[in-house]
Amino acid sequence: MTTTEVAVAALTDLAVGEGRAFDVGGRQVALFRLRDGRVVALDAVCPHRGGPLADGQLDGRVVVCPLHQNAFELETGHCATGAPDTRSYPVRVDDDGRVFVATG
Repeated sequence: MTTTEVAVAALTDLAVGEGRAFDVGGRQVALFRLRDGRVVALDAVCPHRGGPLADGQLDGRVVVCPLHQNAFELETGHCATGAPDTRSYPVRVDDDGRVFVATG
């Protein structure tokens, strides 16, 4: 499988402590800019019932789905509350502040 990096956003497009959904190669991906400065990416749709993960509450190392309160680890996509896991994506921010997501 080939991995491709896609330029998704500028770092300034992402508010600290919040998520935002983007189309990345036809897939909805949620980017989260964490308070420690890192950016992480998960599928933007909750695998449980399709909730918008980008609108979820960030709580330290997890995002909580706004529909049914399933908690997904931001680094891995693992669901700590029993729903199916979601996919996580590698993220890179370049020196110019462009955010890239690796797909594939």
